[in-house]
Amino acid sequence: MTSHFSEPPKKRLGQHFLHDAGIIANIVHAVDPQPGDRLVEIGPGQGAITFPLLDRHRELTVIEFDRDLIAPLTHAAQAHGTLHVIHSDVLKVDFTALAEGGTLRLVGNLPYNLSSPILFHALDHATVVRDMHFMLQKEVVDRMAAGPGSKVYGRLGVMLQAYCRVTPLFDVPPAAFHPPPKVDSAVVRLVPRPAAEIAVRDRAMFSHVVRDAFGQRRKTLRNALSKVCDADAFAAAGIEPSLRAEQVPVEAFVALANALAGTA
Repeated sequence: MTSHFSEPPKKRLGQHFLHDAGIIANIVHAVDPQPGDRLVEIGPGQGAITFPLLDRHRELTVIEFDRDLIAPLTHAAQAHGTLHVIHSDVLKVDFTALAEGGTLRLVGNLPYNLSSPILFHALDHATVVRDMHFMLQKEVVDRMAAGPGSKVYGRLGVMLQAYCRVTPLFDVPPAAFHPPPKVDSAVVRLVPRPAAEIAVRDRAMFSHVVRDAFGQRRKTLRNALSKVCDADAFAAAGIEPSLRAEQVPVEAFVALANALAGTA
């Protein structure tokens, strides 16, 4: 069958197109689209995940930044189902408006150079996101799911785990892509926590505390947070200030930010 796609992957956009049929099938199985779901794919590329999802679900919205991919993607999709294309930088897409009062399920093989900003952008709209299935650099997935005491436990993991359940699903080798990236990849599932389960009182304060705590990892919390925390705040949160950030669990960061928000 003749391909509709003549444009080669663009290095400047971090494009690595998935082609491994087994991996693609595993992703579709993990997403498991159900009738009535509003699926949104970020960065469909040449449609490796798009078309199998359309075959299964018959309707899909995609967000694509590369104008050169839109016409061939739209043409090829006609044989699979109804495709709605949003030509935009995903960081400028208002997911809350896109949900139109319902909920979205996000899917995507994310550009690795933009993965963290995209994750935080999705988190800003978590109240309308039912779940997310993303392909990311394996190192990033490891950081997202890490617990205290791990060498890769840091700001990304704390911020995501406070608002989502993070579940790594399976690894993906470089050979599954064209061109193959220089790193291993992994697929992860994120499920936003119900509002009643999120203990963060002040999101801005929580973000500020976590950012400063991990800003200089070798410092103790007493030193890293000296501008915002005093002994009373640490005591209220039940945290020993001589600890370093990587030793402190997510719920303790939440308690500390809440203590500070209560005195602000």
